[in-house]
Amino acid sequence: MSAENPARRNWRRWLRVGIVVLVVVILSVEAWFVWPHLEQAWDHIGEINWWWVLACIVAALASMDSYAQVQRVLMGSAGVRVRQRESLAVILASNSISQTMPGGQVLAPAFIYRESRKWGATPVVASWQLVMSGLLAGVGLAVLGLGGALLAGAKTSPYSVVFSVVGFVAFAIVMQYVATHPESLEGPGRRVLGWINNLRDKPREHGVERLKRILDQLQSVQLKRRAAGEAFAWSLFNWVADVVCLAFACYAVGAEPGFAALMVAYAAGKAVGTALPLLPGGIGVVDAVLISAFTASGIPAADALLAVLIYRIVSYLLIALIGWVVVAMRYRGAISSRDDIRTQMEREEGDISPAG
Repeated sequence: MSAENPARRNWRRWLRVGIVVLVVVILSVEAWFVWPHLEQAWDHIGEINWWWVLACIVAALASMDSYAQVQRVLMGSAGVRVRQRESLAVILASNSISQTMPGGQVLAPAFIYRESRKWGATPVVASWQLVMSGLLAGVGLAVLGLGGALLAGAKTSPYSVVFSVVGFVAFAIVMQYVATHPESLEGPGRRVLGWINNLRDKPREHGVERLKRILDQLQSVQLKRRAAGEAFAWSLFNWVADVVCLAFACYAVGAEPGFAALMVAYAAGKAVGTALPLLPGGIGVVDAVLISAFTASGIPAADALLAVLIYRIVSYLLIALIGWVVVAMRYRGAISSRDDIRTQMEREEGDISPAG
């Protein structure tokens, strides 16, 4: 394997430095704004109800467990049997990689993919599981957001949820049809392959055997209605448990946000965190958005700040720490080098790529 281009290596180094500087600037600005409230929050530390903090931790763990259940159900529907504790270990480890490492948003799916292959999943099934779990998470969040807005009395358009649900259903139907009729893709696949081979000056039949292997693997990708319903229920519960975790953090400091305030704050935090994927866990920005949303709803700034600190310490720092403990105990060698993961993915892609 050729050495990495020096210019590319320098670009990555400067990107990492830039991300660190950005995080430091954001945290510094935020600290300057919230420092007066931080002093007030410190005075309330002794008033924290630690039973609610414990409930907050349980809710955060339940959220992670439910996402692992989604992975287990999807794998099971494709004929890959995975024990829940194994699925949970992978989810915890991948969450820590995603939330704390530069480039974690790319490394985490690669890590899940490789562990799925170790469970016996084919390359197609491993990739399908990643796509389906992501789609289910998107649909679950959209449904939760619309439901929360409607229950809070807001007038909102259901089109975003409709598009999410229709997109998921359409993808599931197409995959189901392809899985039960793989021969329907062989003819078009051969024609596309012939066109690609012609452009690459390859023999016309080059890659046909690999194409057949892919079509054979697609037969195991079938998501029955019962499994789809179970996977969606667990995916929705993943979001519900996270909202409950935020609510318990508020109760721990004596704040009792209304349902509307809770949903608005949570939705705003998730939107900002998604929009800024380069910041580990949306650090600094998500916290500021949550605090602003709570204070706008009438919660004292000191209480809002303390509640958000508890929520983020539990749902972000504690869960990430648990994930890194799992990595140290079970997967230390698996992520010791990013190049190892990248090489694994490239090799797998070469095994299933029709035009390889």
